[in-house]
Amino acid sequence: MDTPDTTGIQIDLQPGYAIRRLHQISVGIFLQEAGELGVTPVQYAALQVVGNQPGIDQRTLARSIALDTSTTGGVVDRLEARGWLERRLSPQDRRARQLFLTPAGEQGLADTVPAMLRAQEQILAPLTPRQRTEFMRLLQVLVTQNNDLSRAPAEAR
Repeated sequence: MDTPDTTGIQIDLQPGYAIRRLHQISVGIFLQEAGELGVTPVQYAALQVVGNQPGIDQRTLARSIALDTSTTGGVVDRLEARGWLERRLSPQDRRARQLFLTPAGEQGLADTVPAMLRAQEQILAPLTPRQRTEFMRLLQVLVTQNNDLSRAPAEAR
């Protein structure tokens, strides 16, 4: 078996590397904008989904934000300890816990949205409006088509 020549590979031209770097940059920008609120991008995602779907169970939340259930459990624990989320027994399945935003969680989400929107704008700022549209379209193709290859696939939308 021949060993491939690795000397000519430029790491910054590899899509996986560029995606990882963009993720680092997007998290940095989000924390720059929302840092004073003490909310991480994953916590924001959880709050937004629970705000959009009051009563969602933790397993469905995990699939919705493409995290494994144990990581999601930690996120929910931290948001609950902060007084932003509340777990309630499901009337249909006493083993399941439904998630709801508390009034403080609703306010925290409302306070975070402007920072999140500023972060999204800053991430896309180098692109023209047409490039932004095309970038988001292509990004959605990649995410959707490769979803099943994730260790924590997102729920189909």
